[in-house]
Amino acid sequence: MVMFIKKLWLTFWRPAAKISLGVLTLGGFISGVIFWGGFNTALEVTNTEKFCISCHSMRDTVYPELQGTIHWENNAGIRATCPDCHVPHNWTDKIARKMQASKEVFGAIVGTIDTPEKFEAKRLELAQHEWERFAANKSLECKSCHSYDSMKWDEMSPRAQVQMKQAAAKDQSCIDCHKGIAHHLPANMDSSGGMVSELAAIAQNTNYEQGNTYYSMQFIPMFEDKEKTQNGGSLEPASGVKVVAIEDDMLQIEISGWRKEKGFGRVINQDFGMNIPTAALSKTAAQNKDIVKGTTEKEDDVTGLKWQQVTATLWVKKAKFVSDVNDIWSVAQSAYKTNCSVCHTQPAENHFDANTWPGMFNGMLAFVNFDTDSEAIVLKYLQNHSSDFAKDKH
Repeated sequence: MVMFIKKLWLTFWRPAAKISLGVLTLGGFISGVIFWGGFNTALEVTNTEKFCISCHSMRDTVYPELQGTIHWENNAGIRATCPDCHVPHNWTDKIARKMQASKEVFGAIVGTIDTPEKFEAKRLELAQHEWERFAANKSLECKSCHSYDSMKWDEMSPRAQVQMKQAAAKDQSCIDCHKGIAHHLPANMDSSGGMVSELAAIAQNTNYEQGNTYYSMQFIPMFEDKEKTQNGGSLEPASGVKVVAIEDDMLQIEISGWRKEKGFGRVINQDFGMNIPTAALSKTAAQNKDIVKGTTEKEDDVTGLKWQQVTATLWVKKAKFVSDVNDIWSVAQSAYKTNCSVCHTQPAENHFDANTWPGMFNGMLAFVNFDTDSEAIVLKYLQNHSSDFAKDKH
């Protein structure tokens, strides 16, 4: 053993062509330290917010969006910077992320997203890459600050408690439910007005003819008279009506459906026994026998309530109708599949019956950005494609 050590020592210090192996090794060690220090310094420089927003496509888009959120300014005085959320904290994953980011740097150099228009066109693709990464590591960067174990359940709202406790039990990724919390959602996911705007463009080409059926694209005020002096109630979105008469910019429409005899019978539903509202009449209109005419009466075996089949004749303005209900179902289906898959895989439309869907749908509204018209359209779509109407049961 002593001889081996002695031989190793001699080998180590044996002169090379000009300098000893020991000096070479020592020099290599020092060079390695300098290289590592330089590499680590460069790594840290690229891991700062200043570096992130040195690219104007970031500085002028997502950075201002971050500044309008609680992650930027809050009561605790804690600020989450770009690398806090978008760069893994452990070294190996950090290096892997830096390698991936080289593609983004190349895209900035060649001008892939060098204008706001180009960036918006790519926003969904860029967002999906990050969502996939967060899903794979269960939002590890988020959990460096937010811990399920540290949450005060009693201070949450009842709905938040239920959702968060379920998420904690599965160690769920935060981004599954909290997309759009720091930056704007892609345009086709920010559905507060896009759906209605698309239908409004279609409605501009609607030609009205007496005797034809048309479908409302949003809530529409109704009147007892064509002069619009007497309130008649409100027509629900995605409701079919028959045009009885046309007077200038006003339509006299006939609404057919069923109403419950209990109370004033103000809500006209699409079908017997199904809570799919077509119109909500004013109290005076609901009690006016010249406006509402009843025919068949029937008792619901499930609830024991008596229903009456009716037609109601009222006046509305010409705009805001489309001639094909499939135009409405098309945008509603797209909005449902896009927005309601944010937190989980959405149920098939025929998974529930028409009367169950409202309760299920209302439970999901806290996690999407629907306006009132859009909510009603998507719910009406789900009810009309529920197990009550589907050829194939779920």
